[in-house]
Amino acid sequence: MPKILSEQPHRRYNILTGEWILVSPHRTKRPWQGKTEKSATDQRPIYDPNCYLCPTNTRANGAVNEDYKSTFAFTNDFGAILMDGPQVNYNEGLLKAESEQGICKVICFSPDHSLTLPQMEVDAITDVVKLWKNEYAALGAMEAINHVQIFENKGDIMGCSNPHPHGQIWAQSTIPEEPRKKTATQLAYYQKNGRSLLGDYLQQELESKERIVLENEDFVALVPFWATWPYEAMIIPRKHYTNIGELNASEERSFAAIIKGLTIKFDNLFEVSFPYSAGIHQAPTHNKEHAEWHFHMSFYPPLLRSATVKKFMVGYEMFGNPQRDITAEMAAKSLRELPQIHYSHQ
Repeated sequence: MPKILSEQPHRRYNILTGEWILVSPHRTKRPWQGKTEKSATDQRPIYDPNCYLCPTNTRANGAVNEDYKSTFAFTNDFGAILMDGPQVNYNEGLLKAESEQGICKVICFSPDHSLTLPQMEVDAITDVVKLWKNEYAALGAMEAINHVQIFENKGDIMGCSNPHPHGQIWAQSTIPEEPRKKTATQLAYYQKNGRSLLGDYLQQELESKERIVLENEDFVALVPFWATWPYEAMIIPRKHYTNIGELNASEERSFAAIIKGLTIKFDNLFEVSFPYSAGIHQAPTHNKEHAEWHFHMSFYPPLLRSATVKKFMVGYEMFGNPQRDITAEMAAKSLRELPQIHYSHQ
């Protein structure tokens, strides 16, 4: 990569959304400056009798959780989208509103209240991957569902309302804005070149090695060239798969292994349980072929210079477009050079 991109302000293009980000590396020559603080150690019990997600506990609506031993999925008691709500079709001048149908589910990763993904065994994370696959297939097969969004909010500062290891799935009748933009860019590239946009991008990244964090036989974890968040990362399958349902048993385990490896590096960066929002983007489920789609999992962590210094989207970023000081190359180098053993075991 030209040296000028590591020293001078410039814009970078996001090939998946068609949007730009401002990069200002001259503002800081190091990934962080000043004192690096550690937050208090997060100590939690294996079982919490007051947790709504622990096995056999009663939830807020009176439902009782199964005595699950691995993973557990249930319909969110306070879902943002409902399947049986009243129909809305409002058009008044410039004001427009319409109904949205869907299902929100909670995905408990483990019965152990004390764990997060980087602390779980690869086999246990593989069970999570299998559950994601099953839910994507089952929800996507429903006539009213055209998109399935799998995601996790980790940590209080990401709005996570319960520390028990869990994620969510929102399945809905319309395709949300981010996947809609990614569908358009991938389709345009596929129609022009007959190949996957992310597949070609991945080959370029593997040749340069500048932004690679981890890789195994089936997946690559990297900091995308257009990353917005300080230590944003993306996991891409080497093969052109449109959705996680196409993974075989061996690839399920590879996916689990690289999720564990990347999240360990996140935790090791500031020796804290690293907060993030993570999500899987994959083909819509509305019975149309989407050969252009190349599924991927993105991680958006907010921590900037220490365990207590967070990146906020404010000012110019709210009114103009996203901006970052730490280049993608700086962030990738910092993550790549961290140990692959969790700091709590070192």
